[in-house]
Amino acid sequence: MSDSVQLHIKGMSCASCVGRIEKALKQVDGVSSASVNLANETATVIGTASVSALANAITNAGYQLKQRQQQYGVTGMTCASCAGRVEKALLKVQGVVNAQVNLATEQVSLTLLDAVNMEQLQQALAGSGYTLVEKDQTDNSAKADTLPFYRQPWFPVLGSAVLTLPLILPMLGMLFGVDWMLPALWQWMLATPVQFYFGARFYKGGWSALKAGTGNMDLLVALGTSAAYGLSLYLWLTFDGQHGAAHLYFESSAAVLTLVILGKWLEHRAKRRTTDALRALENLKPTEARVKRDDTWQMVAAASIQSGEIVQVKPGERIAVDGEVLSGDSSVDEALISGESLPLHKSSGDKVVGGAINLDGVLELRATSVGAESTLAKIINLVEQAQGAKAPVQALVDKISAIFVPVVLLVALVTLLGWGFSTGNWAQGILNAVAVLVIACPCALGLATPAAIMAGTGTAARHGILVKDAIALEQATQIDYVVFDKTGTLTEGKPELVQFTAITGSETELLTLAVSLQQHSEHPLAKAVLVKAEQDNISAVDTRDFSVVAGKGVKAKVDGNQFMLGSSHWMRELGLELPLDLINAKGASVSWLAKTAADNPELKPEQKPELLGLLCFNDTLKPHAKKAVAQLQKQGIKVAMLTGDSKASAEGVAAELKLDNYQAEVLPADKASFIKQCQKDGHQVAMVGDGINDAPALAQADLGIAMATGTEVAVSAAAITLMRGEPALVGAALTIAGKTYRKIQQNLFWAFIFNTVGIPLAALGYLNPIIAGAAMASSSLIVVSNALLLQRWKMQE
Repeated sequence: MSDSVQLHIKGMSCASCVGRIEKALKQVDGVSSASVNLANETATVIGTASVSALANAITNAGYQLKQRQQQYGVTGMTCASCAGRVEKALLKVQGVVNAQVNLATEQVSLTLLDAVNMEQLQQALAGSGYTLVEKDQTDNSAKADTLPFYRQPWFPVLGSAVLTLPLILPMLGMLFGVDWMLPALWQWMLATPVQFYFGARFYKGGWSALKAGTGNMDLLVALGTSAAYGLSLYLWLTFDGQHGAAHLYFESSAAVLTLVILGKWLEHRAKRRTTDALRALENLKPTEARVKRDDTWQMVAAASIQSGEIVQVKPGERIAVDGEVLSGDSSVDEALISGESLPLHKSSGDKVVGGAINLDGVLELRATSVGAESTLAKIINLVEQAQGAKAPVQALVDKISAIFVPVVLLVALVTLLGWGFSTGNWAQGILNAVAVLVIACPCALGLATPAAIMAGTGTAARHGILVKDAIALEQATQIDYVVFDKTGTLTEGKPELVQFTAITGSETELLTLAVSLQQHSEHPLAKAVLVKAEQDNISAVDTRDFSVVAGKGVKAKVDGNQFMLGSSHWMRELGLELPLDLINAKGASVSWLAKTAADNPELKPEQKPELLGLLCFNDTLKPHAKKAVAQLQKQGIKVAMLTGDSKASAEGVAAELKLDNYQAEVLPADKASFIKQCQKDGHQVAMVGDGINDAPALAQADLGIAMATGTEVAVSAAAITLMRGEPALVGAALTIAGKTYRKIQQNLFWAFIFNTVGIPLAALGYLNPIIAGAAMASSSLIVVSNALLLQRWKMQE
């Protein structure tokens, strides 16, 4: 049956866009018709094609769907096959572009069209036995204290253990020649509540899976323990009373259920620890703040603060919003936000971030970013995205999980028939089949990847390293070439004007023209000129037609002439010969000032500009830059530097840091070209930058690493963001990413080894159901505990 879906599209500007989009949509399999309305920027598509396929077609045509990101909790999931089934069910909803389930957090991250609502999603999951809830409702641990004892998370563990212990003790007594065996009636009375009260959750989950035509961990446990319970019941009821007591297996079914319940409880407690970092960030949000309204200080909800309002923060309080200090003087602790271990001094004009602790003074600040736009909110969003993402290796796990339960059921059936027909001992065949069903439960398989990702990205966030997605973790393990930008990345990014020499006219005139051209620029060199002019009491004059020439400098008109202030490379392009002998500052960055007549706005070669003077700037290296480069080289990684500065400046920095390679006077497009060439030479390249001009290179690199002290453009183009402008964090980011990916590999190895070794042993009769249950429960715990070891990682000082 054909469905109609309406898509909202961004990027359409003319009738030709309509034609391109319609053509792209009609080429998608399952589309019977497609029409585009340019006025309201929508496309109506009729057919059976999925929204994700339509979204890909629109993207490939050069346009984008208007869509939103949403996270929900999912209750009822128990294993990797559950996660896959939830994803498939949600992707069938028209309007769901993408769905990614995280079994460890029991949450799903959805990419949705605006028309999709929660009720539609809930209906899609209802038939599969799962429930979609608000994402903060999946973990009720915080509310447990208000629940009656029989609804406490520990009650099923304690209750089933108390009932199972008398069934297990006789087995221990047999080791010492003591007969503690209980009468059959007592065994049945103890085992039945465990089977049908404490084990009811497995029957419910298994029945839901059967109704959906699939299988999961609950189905395997329910089938296995029911077989052992049923066999015991049959042997008891058909026992003729001769030769002692009937040989029953109630202890096997009860013990397996108790071990699985215990394992899930321990697993849940361990999983909560993987989200410690995210909860710590969430807890940084103050609920109230002191705001100046109607000329009085009022305590208001932090969420109600608007940008531009004045906020007062007293000693010991958390700062509620990002802002700029208007008055006051204090030390601020930003450790949990940026990973900076030492408090930072803040005074008038300084920036502060929400969530930081004001230590010892009263600060008044103007709110600049609030709500979802604040630094803390963006960090939390990035960490959530990373923890909800799937590593590329997870695709293999998903494929295996989809067929795992049916294969296990087949192996159990073959085990039963094999033992029954070959030995005639059908009771033993049933027990061995039960062992196969129990040990094969794919819990560990589903937890292997998300547990490691959550622990690793959480630990990285605590140290000021934000990983955007799981792909970056895998890519970081392959990096063998790191390319740094210079200014603001390896150097402080706070250059000082150390020389200004006039070629024609006076130095005062040179500095006046320089500050006039730079007064509208945000470049670090411009700020250095402004600082020097202020020190020398030199004021800027009016300019017209100011513009930035990307990667080269700035130009503007003053008193009827066109002036250019910029790099040596630009001046040579203009046909000027540069008197390099006038440069006195060793290793300095050099800018040249030139002018041409205003009637030559295009700077034609026949009207060659006149060189007026030069300005030299020195920028000091960051304190740990040398150590950071050495650490990378120690790991076998080559280190290069790209800069738009002069060759002399680049050569000095390269020599001091002992870089493997460097290039000077590089334009933004050339940075990307350099990286592309390195990739052609067989290198896996990471680019580290902080400016707008680094964005193309960050996007081209195999791994983009941006310093959050730079521009939003650079941060958005990178896969890893460093919250401090500290070069040593680059090596730390590669290290923690590599450790996280290795934990994923180790976890998958353990998950697979339990099943590949355990299933054959169980089928051959070397594992009884109780041991199989213990092994299955411990496998999940081992996987999560192994991931938690990442929380012990500390960055090398």
